[in-house]
Amino acid sequence: MRTDRIALVTGASGGLGREIAIALAGEAGTVLVHYFRHQRAAEDTVWRIQAAGAESGRLQADLSREAGARGLIRAAQKKWGRIDILVNNVGPILFKPWDRLSAVDWEKMWRGNLWSAYACLAAALPGMRTRGFGRVINIGFGRSEQWAAFPTILPYAVAKTGLLVLTRTAAAAEQGTGITINMVSPGLLKEGVLPPGHRVPSAALGTYADVSEAVRFLVSDKARRVTGTNLLVAGTWKM
Repeated sequence: MRTDRIALVTGASGGLGREIAIALAGEAGTVLVHYFRHQRAAEDTVWRIQAAGAESGRLQADLSREAGARGLIRAAQKKWGRIDILVNNVGPILFKPWDRLSAVDWEKMWRGNLWSAYACLAAALPGMRTRGFGRVINIGFGRSEQWAAFPTILPYAVAKTGLLVLTRTAAAAEQGTGITINMVSPGLLKEGVLPPGHRVPSAALGTYADVSEAVRFLVSDKARRVTGTNLLVAGTWKM
């Protein structure tokens, strides 16, 4: 059932973020689309959300920078009044041998996957506390809870594990405030980025829709008692 809530999805100009934003059109009265470089794609997402029956708008920001992340939240609050639902979907991945990584590689993965989510969350929480309601979903990685070797995606895996720690820390801190904070962790997806040089059976691949439905559940009133969880949407991949 659609409510009058206002949702913001980061990295929603295409891919998984777009599908999450469109899915949230069934839950929220307004779904805001964040993008960095691809304005036309963001406009297309806005159109799709409107076609699904919700209001929408687009906002541009570089979330790897503190000013960009905090400015995004301020801009959304200024124009639309508040943010009830925040989905931190931005999360670049880098495939590179672990012993050939540079400081730039590490910083890019840290800023893109962990810092951006932290900065947006920290900026959105005060308003959510004032209203006594909030839903925050961080998009993780299907193996973020596994203490394993990640020789080709090391900085990405480290950042996503950090995102899980952030999720649970924030959820515990917001206990009793009406704010829930959870993580949805996809496995390999048919439409997503697959490991180069690896053949993955189609049966092992999920879809954007699988992930979007998990997000949609966690932002709904049905999940009001669910917080601090990491919902794996990965089938039995690497189980």
